[in-house]
Amino acid sequence: MINFKYVRWKNFLSTGNNFTEIPLDKNATTLIVGENGAGKSTILDALCFSLFGKPFRVISKSQLVNSINDRETIVEVEFSIGTKEWKIVRGIRPNTFEIYCDNILVNQDANSRDYQKFLEQNVLRLNYRSFTQVVILGSSTFVPFMQLKASHRREVVEEILDIKIFSIMGMLLKQKIKDIADEIKELDYQFELAVEKIAMQQNYIDDMKANKEQIISDKQVTHKNNKTVLDERTEEFDFIGDESIDLMKQVDDQDVVKNKLQKFSNLRATLIEKHKQLTKDAEFFKNNDNCPVCLQDIESSHKQSMLSDKENKIKEIVDGATKLKDELIDVENRLNEINNIMTKVRDNEVRRAELSSSITELEKYNKKLEDEIASFEAGSVSETDIDKLSNMKDECKGIENTRSTKKEERTYVHAARDMLDDAGIKTKIIKQYLPIMNQLINKYLMSMEFYVNLNLDENFNETIRSRFRDAFNYASFSEGEKMRIDLALLFTWRAIAKMKNSTNTNLLILDEIFDSSLDGQGTDEFLRILNTLDNENVFVISHKGDQLVDKFRNSIKFEKTQNFSRIAS
Repeated sequence: MINFKYVRWKNFLSTGNNFTEIPLDKNATTLIVGENGAGKSTILDALCFSLFGKPFRVISKSQLVNSINDRETIVEVEFSIGTKEWKIVRGIRPNTFEIYCDNILVNQDANSRDYQKFLEQNVLRLNYRSFTQVVILGSSTFVPFMQLKASHRREVVEEILDIKIFSIMGMLLKQKIKDIADEIKELDYQFELAVEKIAMQQNYIDDMKANKEQIISDKQVTHKNNKTVLDERTEEFDFIGDESIDLMKQVDDQDVVKNKLQKFSNLRATLIEKHKQLTKDAEFFKNNDNCPVCLQDIESSHKQSMLSDKENKIKEIVDGATKLKDELIDVENRLNEINNIMTKVRDNEVRRAELSSSITELEKYNKKLEDEIASFEAGSVSETDIDKLSNMKDECKGIENTRSTKKEERTYVHAARDMLDDAGIKTKIIKQYLPIMNQLINKYLMSMEFYVNLNLDENFNETIRSRFRDAFNYASFSEGEKMRIDLALLFTWRAIAKMKNSTNTNLLILDEIFDSSLDGQGTDEFLRILNTLDNENVFVISHKGDQLVDKFRNSIKFEKTQNFSRIAS
């Protein structure tokens, strides 16, 4: 049983930064009153948000944050299950979701979706839909049981009867069946492939036996041809090697030639520079009669002497440069010859590498041919081929055994899946409880002086008849009559839950059921039912405070002050 102890919240909807706390297990009946917008229904949204991450009413998550403070929205709920004490803390801005068991934070390594799944399946043992059917009856956004789809009706009842685990197991088995089918399909393919490989290998062996002499002859011819190519390539390999040795002898002056070229190039540059300077000096004496420094006349004899000296030196340099040019050409020609020879040497090295690789491969292939020829001469089929066939057969047998095992497993899983289907074990359990459910529903309807007979079938479709056997359906009744049916179902589910000890809880919250749909007689009958409940903590939210306050053991009044909701002192 879930025994709810308190719920508290702050910065939630119209509530400010101070916690509003409501004890949930102190009084048998509590009336919650207040003006419209005072915040009396906030308890519904706070409970649902803390437990399931969404409010009872249709409100977006961002709208739950108090619009004035706009941060630090916190909702906490505390309850016990057996000897364990639980506390749920959920917040917005920042986002918070914490589960405490005996004041110890439950591991939060899983993502929030898995964390919520743990809370619903392992702690509460009910989901949002079941909670709102067993714990809360509201007048606004609440969807009554009779208005749910057939599948959703069944889900609620399965939760209450604690048989939803069978649906989960059925889903797992359905996936298991699919996985097994995929495995069998793959094994079928592998088996067919293995059979084909065995047939091909057997045909190969048979051909080997039938064509032994021809095969040996063919392999010998191939071996001979390979040997011829091998000899040719070996000869070429050796020839190229000798050629490269001779070529390298032809370029033993390579370093000397390179040094000469560098020396002649430097000398040529020096001669060019001297020629430029002497030419400049000669031009000076040709074009100037006065010294540019002292401005004195240059003697004609001195001028002529200097000019003649410069021209003689220029001639020597030109003659030397001509001779140097011829020598430089000879050196460059020799260097080109050396480069051509080195290119040939490098080409030879590439070719020798190709030949070496080819020779190695041919030698390996011929060795394999020699072994195969020896094997065929000793027997018609090699041991390798026989072993290969044997291994193929063993592999095929292993695949077949695995396939048979999987097919047997599929049969068992199918049988288990059929048992867990809606028409299986779950239906048998539901059939056992249906008479009790229908009996309780009609008991509560009679207690509220609504004299109709309502019965649910295995698919949870209703049959409603009056005392005169007139047929009705849920939609044909007035809002007040529908409310009586909704209340009867609510009390029925809670009674069944207590029997099963599944979604059993001390808490029952009724939102504005007295304010619209129930007439005076219905209100009195309903209050009488409430007073017969044992170990229940019932909260009724209503506008009719003046009319109802004396009928409840405790009352809480909400008021709004300066745009913030609070409990009136």
